[in-house]
Amino acid sequence: MALYCIGDIQGCDDAFEQLLQTVDFSVSRDTLYVLGDLVNRGPKSAEVLRRCMQAGDSMRALLGNHDLHLLAAAQGLRRQSKRDTLAQVLDAPDRDALLSWLRHQPLSRLHTNASGENLLMVHAGVLPQWSLQDCIALNAEVQAVLQGADFARFLQNMYGNLPDRWSANLQGDDRLRCIVNAFTRLRFCSAEGVMDFESSESADQAPEGLTPWFDIPGRATADTPVAFGHWSTLGHINRPDLMAMDTGCIWGGCLSMMRIGERMNERELIQLQCPQMQVPGGKG
Repeated sequence: MALYCIGDIQGCDDAFEQLLQTVDFSVSRDTLYVLGDLVNRGPKSAEVLRRCMQAGDSMRALLGNHDLHLLAAAQGLRRQSKRDTLAQVLDAPDRDALLSWLRHQPLSRLHTNASGENLLMVHAGVLPQWSLQDCIALNAEVQAVLQGADFARFLQNMYGNLPDRWSANLQGDDRLRCIVNAFTRLRFCSAEGVMDFESSESADQAPEGLTPWFDIPGRATADTPVAFGHWSTLGHINRPDLMAMDTGCIWGGCLSMMRIGERMNERELIQLQCPQMQVPGGKG
C-alpha cells in the first residue's frame, strides 16, 4: 500500500492518467490525496472528476479556488472568464453527479500514519494563528454549510477579500469567507496574519512587509508537515515541514506527485512534463 499526494491537475486528465500509470496506482491498494484545483483551464475537467469520484476512498480530494468557482458558476452565481474551461463539466450528462461529489469534498484533510505522524493538507495555506485542531474544526464549519440545503447562498456570499485577517469573533458570512480565502487563496501574509490577495509572485519576491504564509515565525502548525498546491510560481518545495506541489502543469510545467513512505520524511518525487495548455499571466 502506497500513499501519494498530487498538486493542481486543473483538468489535465491525460497527464493525470499517465502519472498514475507511471506509479502503477491501484485503487484497491493505494491512497492518493488531490490537493485541490481538480478542474478548469485544462481540457478534461469532467474526466478528472469522474476518475476521482469512481476511485472512491482511494482518491481523496480537497477543494481549491477553481473547484469552488465551478460550483458557483453551476449555480449561475459567477461569470466565466475567457480562460475558463468549465463548460465541459457544466454540459456533461452526469453534471449533477459530478457537482454533488465535488460539493462534498473538504477544504482541509489530515492523514495520520501508523507511527502517529500527521500530515495536514490544504489547497493554498494556513493562517499563522491556526492550530492543527483549528484547521480541522474550521474546515468542518464550511463543509457543513457547503453540504447543506443553503449552499447556494453560501456560494453567493463567498467572494471578496474582506475580512483579510482572522478573529475567533468573526461570525456568519465574514467568518466563512475568511476561512475559505485562507484555505484556497493564501500565498503571502503579514506576521499578524493579514492576508494579501494581489501578489502571486515567487516567495523571494514577497511584497514589502509580507512573508510566505509558511515562513511566518511562530506559525501554530509549524510542527505538522503541510502539503499544499495553488502557488505555481513557487515551484516544488520539499522540506521536513512542507511540501509545495503545484508545479504549473497547466502552464507547461510538470504535474507533480509525492510518494510518502512509512514515515513522513520518507518521500519520493515523481513528475511528468506537461504540454502547455494556457499562457502564463494572471495565474490563480
